[in-house]
Amino acid sequence: MYDRKLAVEYAQKWWNSRNPKFYNFDNLGGDCTNFVSQCLNFGLIEMDISYLGWFYKNLNYRSPAFTGVEQFFTYSTSNHKNVGVKAQLTTIDNLEIGDIIQLCQRKPVFNHCVIITKIDGTPSLENIYVTCHTNDVLNKRLKDYFFTNIRFLKILN
Repeated sequence: MYDRKLAVEYAQKWWNSRNPKFYNFDNLGGDCTNFVSQCLNFGLIEMDISYLGWFYKNLNYRSPAFTGVEQFFTYSTSNHKNVGVKAQLTTIDNLEIGDIIQLCQRKPVFNHCVIITKIDGTPSLENIYVTCHTNDVLNKRLKDYFFTNIRFLKILN
């Protein structure tokens, strides 16, 4: 069962540094989804070590879903296995800490992935705070991001 508090604790610990157990993808397109996946795994979501699964062993033995924004979305919203991350698109009012938000920023595709680490009151752009890698931030208010599109992923595990 997904432990949202553990995932948030991991995010708060590693938001401005890199866990040496994982490769830093900052110079290979960004580390945001890799960081979110680490948070989810630390929150007790078991890796799916299968063809087209959701896993990370090392730089050369990992799934695209563990480190890529679109691949994470496709995998997590279609996963019906007993392992790996499971998510569904939801509305902003159904979000809670440990859920994931993906942003489309100045590109025709979604290109940034963040984890919700704080919510003050009813979820809204004004009071959801997120943490992420690439442009490392801790508890940045969602409304302070520039984006042309946004999607909300409820973690179901």
